[in-house]
Amino acid sequence: MAADTAGTGAADAGGAPSGPAGTGGTAAGTTGRAGAAPRSRSAAARALTQALFDELSGLEAGSAAHNRVRDALIEANLPLVRYVAARFRSRNEPMEDVVQVGTIGLINAIDRFDPERGVQFPTFAMPTIVGEIRRYFRDNVRTVHVPRRLHEMWVQVSAATEDLTVLHGRSPTTAEIAERLRLSEEDVLACIEAGRSYRATSLEAAQEREDGPPGLLDRLGYEDPELDGVEHRDLVRHLLVQLPEREQRILLLRYYRNLTQSQISVELGVSQMHVSRLLSRSFARLRAANRIDA
Repeated sequence: MAADTAGTGAADAGGAPSGPAGTGGTAAGTTGRAGAAPRSRSAAARALTQALFDELSGLEAGSAAHNRVRDALIEANLPLVRYVAARFRSRNEPMEDVVQVGTIGLINAIDRFDPERGVQFPTFAMPTIVGEIRRYFRDNVRTVHVPRRLHEMWVQVSAATEDLTVLHGRSPTTAEIAERLRLSEEDVLACIEAGRSYRATSLEAAQEREDGPPGLLDRLGYEDPELDGVEHRDLVRHLLVQLPEREQRILLLRYYRNLTQSQISVELGVSQMHVSRLLSRSFARLRAANRIDA
């Protein structure tokens, strides 16, 4: 029964035109029912995963029934793995290999997930899947080594670029950045090139290619607002130690205590504009470091 349900759920989660989601999709072009299909897919995918976890909690680990329901959960949530794997398409690694590695992360997330915590499963699973794939590339297929010196310089170049952009109201030239940091233009260009070589597409970014994968909610069918902050929190947790203490505190207030910029300005005794400027500078540094560490 669970395996049959998983097949339907996987189709719903992936947006395939079958089962309840397919029925909604066929009618999507009918006036008055255009919005029914996404809601149907979302409800079906969410209900399926919740039902499977409810069933799993009452089964003995390692039993045939437990393994069957666990396999159904894996199958139902594979669209999330494929979506995350697509982020690493530019690494020129066979996509099926990346999906297999991501599936290991999915399985680990399923085994550790506690439905009683009140968190949607994709929110819980995504950092684990991303981390598993990143470890795979770091440990097995990285072919470009960025020297530590370039890494540190790139953080400075990125911060200087941000400051000069605010100062002049335009993107600075290489010469202006070099003068600001007292570096040669060749060093600045080398840092920029190192950063570009590690650029990755955001999980939330819109796909520019018409044949690219649709958005996460379209692929998986979940309506989970907590997904919006997962990447920011995961990134901040990994790279926070590289920032000055003041910027660390602002990011912690913003993304761990969920304070607004106005609330942060009151707590720190500075203007909201200053908080906004510090947040922008912090994320410029985090993005720079992430392009090299990713």
